[in-house]
Amino acid sequence: MTVGVPKEVKDHETRVGLVPSGVTALREAGHKVLVETLAGKGSSIPDQDYADAGAEILSSAAGVWSNADFVVKVKEPQVSEYPYFRPGLILFTYLHLAPLPDLTKKLVDTKVNSVAYETIREMDGSLPLLTPMSEVAGRMAVQVGAQYLEAPNGGRGVLLGGVPGVAPANVVILGGGVVGHNSAKMAVGLGAHVTIIDRNLERLRQLDDIYDSRIVTLASNSFTIRETLRHADLVVGAVLIPGASAPKLVRRDMLKGMKKGAVMVDVAIDQGGCFETSHATTHTDPIYFVDDVLHYCVSNMPAAVPHTSTFGLTNATFPYLAELCGKGLERACAENAAIREGVNTYGGYITYPGVAESQGLGWKQLATVM
Repeated sequence: MTVGVPKEVKDHETRVGLVPSGVTALREAGHKVLVETLAGKGSSIPDQDYADAGAEILSSAAGVWSNADFVVKVKEPQVSEYPYFRPGLILFTYLHLAPLPDLTKKLVDTKVNSVAYETIREMDGSLPLLTPMSEVAGRMAVQVGAQYLEAPNGGRGVLLGGVPGVAPANVVILGGGVVGHNSAKMAVGLGAHVTIIDRNLERLRQLDDIYDSRIVTLASNSFTIRETLRHADLVVGAVLIPGASAPKLVRRDMLKGMKKGAVMVDVAIDQGGCFETSHATTHTDPIYFVDDVLHYCVSNMPAAVPHTSTFGLTNATFPYLAELCGKGLERACAENAAIREGVNTYGGYITYPGVAESQGLGWKQLATVM
């Protein structure tokens, strides 16, 4: 199989879908790897490292897409990449299709077979390809939030950990999963007062044990969220429904009761966001204000630390990539239920129910169309 690794084109997206060690492993397994020149530059991986590993370096994205059977990326294709779609092409990347009807339609119309990192699910319910970037984004959410709480950046002028005699900031985390846990780890470490809100009481018990009662845990409901937001300096949106749109836990009217200059970081923005007032932003233009509350809704947060993110991501994705290349999509799906869960479009059909339901469209069971 010929595997293509194009350079990412999303705003400030400097991660890359494959590292040189992966190239070597694929080449030794009998596959060919095409890498667009400078694809790894943002992650501090020069072309020569790929060439030394056995990849062929191509000068254009068109050359990579058109000559590859299988394209591995990091982020969802941008409009400029749509012309490269063709029937039978296998695309392996983060897709987050639920809030992207135009991309979904294009993948269906061109009969691209797409496998989404974020919906690959193991038997234990874990999301192994979402976890590493959720870890990065969760930790970054507090780091970014602390930065934007500074007055010159538009925030309230609050130091996250306070100082002796002055109370620390109140950090509210909506969701106690991987993102929420990693956000709490950072916020607690910086000395903030941390509250985690989640609907899963067992998860709240686990978090209470992990943090030895150094955090406050609350059961999720609209009243609790509204009242907790009144005292919040930093709010992290960390909820996830795999493959589907995120629920809007923070409604517009709740912002009126919040402190002026409070900061909201919506890590769920890839799935449409969990704040009613959220809309996707970029690293170039990351923030905006609604009712004097600062919103940070960058949809590819881990791209700000591409070296860490690229290696963390590819550590997780490569075993699945190797299996897909070695067996082909159809056999890999037949033999591995986790990969089967990852297929979002196949042969001109939506095959993941969460995507279809979010867009009000029909879908087909993968087994009926494969």
